[in-house]
Amino acid sequence: MDTVLVLGGGAREHVLAGTLAQSPLVKKVIVAPGNGGTATHGGKVENSGVSVANHSLLVQYCADHNVSMVVVGPEAPLAAGVSDDLVAAGVRCFGPSARAARLESSKAFAKAFMERHGIPTARWEAFTEPRAACAYINSTEPAPLVVKASGLAGGKGVVVARDREEACRVVMEIMQDRVHGDAGETVLVEEVLEGEEISCMCFTDGRSVVMMPPAQDHKRVGEGDTGPNTGGMGAYAPTPQVSADLLSMVQRCVLQRTVDGMMEEGNPYIGVLYAGLMLTKAGPKVLEFNCRFGDPECQVLLPLLKSDVYAVMRACASGSGGSLADERVEWWSGRSAVTVVMASRGYPGDAPTGFPITGISRAQELGCLVFHGATKTRAAGGGGAAAAAAAAGAAAGAAGGGGDDDDDGWRQQLVTSGGRVLSVTAVGHDLRAALTLATSGVAAIHFQGAFHRRDIAHRGLAEGAREAAPLLPPLTYAGSGVDIDAADALVTSI
Repeated sequence: MDTVLVLGGGAREHVLAGTLAQSPLVKKVIVAPGNGGTATHGGKVENSGVSVANHSLLVQYCADHNVSMVVVGPEAPLAAGVSDDLVAAGVRCFGPSARAARLESSKAFAKAFMERHGIPTARWEAFTEPRAACAYINSTEPAPLVVKASGLAGGKGVVVARDREEACRVVMEIMQDRVHGDAGETVLVEEVLEGEEISCMCFTDGRSVVMMPPAQDHKRVGEGDTGPNTGGMGAYAPTPQVSADLLSMVQRCVLQRTVDGMMEEGNPYIGVLYAGLMLTKAGPKVLEFNCRFGDPECQVLLPLLKSDVYAVMRACASGSGGSLADERVEWWSGRSAVTVVMASRGYPGDAPTGFPITGISRAQELGCLVFHGATKTRAAGGGGAAAAAAAAGAAAGAAGGGGDDDDDGWRQQLVTSGGRVLSVTAVGHDLRAALTLATSGVAAIHFQGAFHRRDIAHRGLAEGAREAAPLLPPLTYAGSGVDIDAADALVTSI
């Protein structure tokens, strides 16, 4: 049996660790740095303080702990070449090389790559000097424009400007004020694409691609897609907006063409390839590429995977020739998944931390999966006997995977440590059932300043209603069996 090291500390890494731990091929899953959820997960999962940034130490750690494969969660380590250094040392890594990861780490590279290989995307221009960018903006028709920092900006480097003045102001903020640091040395100006935005991901060994169910996330902080962009406030899968024929087109014309193009250019792509797509009237067009699982899309996709995820990842990372084509990858049919992110007041800006979290075990009893994004543990009840009891109680908390402080200090206490605190996920026989269950799970959990979007999956519900009965009035949450007022009242009572 194998030991797997997962790099990262968010909800994506929590679901990765938990799913990998279910594999009969895996003896232990180590998460670096992990979070409060992976610390109290129990069973095969444990956290590590090994440095992710120091690749030499990481390679030595893998040797010392007999790590069979490293799974990279976030994009920054991939852009920094962690996969290259691990593979060079003989450690199997599920994640692309730094050169292949330029599809995400450099939007200018990605756009030029798509142009070379005939992959549909928005019209664009790249600039390294702000005055040239503004001159171009002022020469275009006065319509909305998208301004993007070319580098990694934590999901916050894209602005849809309503007019030329706003577009030029954003350019100056990115390039002169350096609000995104080095990520803004190059800026892209693009046309605005209109339509439905969808996330399409695949596993790939550098040659073959295996599609995942299409998903949709909710990037804006406010209901009705208002307010600033975030890392993601919720997601659902599969999306009824994407037909089987459209999904086949995306596989052929976007994902497979991208993998083939990377191989042709001498940069084999291994891992998860994520295409953010806009379903326009002219067909699907790529908004951006990501070189790893999306967060929160990962929280709805892996619970729908019927196959052994470790076997699939190992097939992808087995060598330059690849063996994914020999691996049968199956998904649970007739099921949908919804995740609702619970965030701290102030997010996506600075959010206060250190607030106790209660109710996770109750949400799990309802049938929800709760993945930790920004939590940590501390000894509940202070020092002395309480501290000693907390250490013993941690094992009991791990058995439930929650580590609540519901029992007044006899176990490890979970507290908030950032903005996107928890992802509450539910799987149901259809989208409506999954959403109803996820909403109930959210209502059971409490921490000070908690908030969430109450319209997650609303587009999918509306699309499903149109397909089932196009003459019916628009679908509402109440009509779906989701009583928002009752859920809020339950939160208050807790």
